[in-house]
Amino acid sequence: MPLARRLTLVDAVAIGLGSMVGAGVFAVWAPALGVAGSGILIALAVAAVVAFCNATSSAQLAAVHPVAGGTFAYARAEIGPWSGFIAGWCFVIGKIASCAAMAMTFAAYAAPESWRTPIAVAAVAALAAVNCFGVTRTALLTRILVVLSLLGLAIVVAAGFGAAQTATPAPLPDATAYGILQGAGLLFFAFAGYARIATLGEEVLDPARSIPRAIVLALGGAVVVYVLVALAVMLTLGSDAIGSAHPVVDVVTAAGWNWAGPVVRVAAATASLGALLALLTGIGRTTLAMARESDLPRWLAVIDGRWRVPQRAEITVGVIVIGIVLVADLRGAIGFSSFGVLLYYLIANAAAFRQRGDVRRYPRFLQVVGALGCLLLVNTLPLLASLIGTGVVLLGVWYRMLRLRVARR
Repeated sequence: MPLARRLTLVDAVAIGLGSMVGAGVFAVWAPALGVAGSGILIALAVAAVVAFCNATSSAQLAAVHPVAGGTFAYARAEIGPWSGFIAGWCFVIGKIASCAAMAMTFAAYAAPESWRTPIAVAAVAALAAVNCFGVTRTALLTRILVVLSLLGLAIVVAAGFGAAQTATPAPLPDATAYGILQGAGLLFFAFAGYARIATLGEEVLDPARSIPRAIVLALGGAVVVYVLVALAVMLTLGSDAIGSAHPVVDVVTAAGWNWAGPVVRVAAATASLGALLALLTGIGRTTLAMARESDLPRWLAVIDGRWRVPQRAEITVGVIVIGIVLVADLRGAIGFSSFGVLLYYLIANAAAFRQRGDVRRYPRFLQVVGALGCLLLVNTLPLLASLIGTGVVLLGVWYRMLRLRVARR
């Protein structure tokens, strides 16, 4: 049974913005500033360039292959089944870690420290349930959350720029080339939300036209928001942001806008929920696509007859995310997520590079830059995250090899 095409261009842009705005603005500044220091804007620029190249590859592929699954489906068609499997597996494991990071971020802003873990678990369970009752409900809720998030960020930017003339921020650590690249790798975690649009290819109206436009619009909007918030944090807090669990709240507090603290906390919490909701949606669709090809257990490919969504996949993903929330921390989740997502886009660039003729929308050099950027950034990530990521990727490869051997027998 196919998924229903119900999402408009505005819905797709909202889902992409919901993934990116919630991920980057409220979760990644402390770890990224800790490694990039005064080179944070350069790191942001590097991450944005790599993300743009990857976005054009995803847009070009999605226009030709408007089906659920994102690069899992694209790589299968353009390169072969093994490439598709590795892309899909990297996406699923990376984005499951992203879900855990977003749930932790939500709890950090919405609850006292002793309550953060149970609140994060409750958020995952609630949004997984929302996804089980139809994608149009997901898109509507995401739109509302994006608007609330942007209003809160507007307050942060206004407070930060207003206080910049009188503030004396603590000096940031000196930048190094390696630190900038590692910061870019961590910041890339924040830019990867446009992939959610591509994974919804089977549910978007006029996908060949809408998906490429939605990806570019969502990414462009996110870059503008990131630059403004980065400047506000640097001009107001400086290195004090490195040890903060909620730097955007600290910006308005340092500016003397104490009344705005609760408002920004609400905005941060809603942004994190928006990102979590969109991420859960995308993972569920990729899981569905992989299960259809038997690269994951076939029972995950069942689509609910009434709501026309992959409820088994959504529930399974939700349970795994809850398990990660119970055992991991935020920095580890971000590093692991970046590892999986950078490998995913490496394969996306390779698949787009192979396309020929009138299906090409962008020059090949963008795919080359994107692939090289992914390779460079993935090799600068924290060592522990890279080691765990490599082990999980190899576990997935072993599973597929075992399944193929059993099928041949």
